[in-house]
Amino acid sequence: MRFEDPTYLYLLFIIPILFLMRFWMLWRQRRALKEWGDYELTLKQMPDRSRHRPMLKFCLLMAAITLIIIMLARPQMGSKVSKDKRNGIEAIICLDISNSMLAEDVMPSRLMKSKMLVENMVDNFTNDKIGLVVFAGDAFTQLPITADYVSAKMFLQNAEPSLIEEQGTDIAKAIDLARNSFTQQKNIGRAIIIITDGEDHEGGVIEAAKKAKKAGLRVFILGVGSTKGSPIPNGEGGYMVDNTGQTVMTALNDQMCKEIAQAGSGTYIHVDNTNDAQERLNEELASMQKSEISSVVYSEYNDQFQIVGIFIILLLIIETIISECKPSWQKSMSLFKKNKTR
Repeated sequence: MRFEDPTYLYLLFIIPILFLMRFWMLWRQRRALKEWGDYELTLKQMPDRSRHRPMLKFCLLMAAITLIIIMLARPQMGSKVSKDKRNGIEAIICLDISNSMLAEDVMPSRLMKSKMLVENMVDNFTNDKIGLVVFAGDAFTQLPITADYVSAKMFLQNAEPSLIEEQGTDIAKAIDLARNSFTQQKNIGRAIIIITDGEDHEGGVIEAAKKAKKAGLRVFILGVGSTKGSPIPNGEGGYMVDNTGQTVMTALNDQMCKEIAQAGSGTYIHVDNTNDAQERLNEELASMQKSEISSVVYSEYNDQFQIVGIFIILLLIIETIISECKPSWQKSMSLFKKNKTR
């Protein structure tokens, strides 16, 4: 489903405002009744008054208004499916979001530089599929493999160290997760692109890269940062310190990155403050085998406002039928119960 005019959906924000106004009015009415005397006694003087029916009618009215707004946005359902075949590759980005990626030896920071690099890479994609895995002491899929580049950029911007509580750098787990995240399509170039400072704290990464190579994947390593080391900002104007009070320094493990790339039949690319890494990565991906990638898309859409309109009419009819006062049979039941008690 999609909306032809989604701007109208912003009108939905008036619904909670109307509910707040309703509760405010009920509060004022309750306070006014209390001024007459005992609240419960005052209610007993109004046997026709129903406590729940007015709120039910209001909720039905709000539901109708909600559907009217949705109808204005013109909901549409895909009516014709077509298969779009294009030549491309599949790439899974494994982005290191550990605290060490906050270091600023690459401007504006290792993490921000990495995001900019991925964004530029996606801009060069036309017929390719991309997925995103984020990792630190653990790893999880941030975005399953897709041809939706807009979503890829959106999920990329949300990648921050706070997403993973367990700190560290488990590159092996990220590779294993990425290895199992590709489609089953045959005869297509597949790449795992790891962006990290190379500080692997868990081990097993060489074995993981070899498994990826055996599965027909190429493992590219983009090493971000300086081998000289840099402090890690703590977000409060200072730098992170260890248990002894010493400033924590993080340095690019250049050698580890090269070993991973070699084991995964890929290429190691050093990322610095120039655009050299971007150009080299684009060249490497362009040289990979490209195959037809099939994507199922809707080529035609039909408006569905008629169905929404039917529900609106039904809600308004029910709201009109329901009276705010108690029906006569309910009043008789209440009276019968009182007499029985006596």
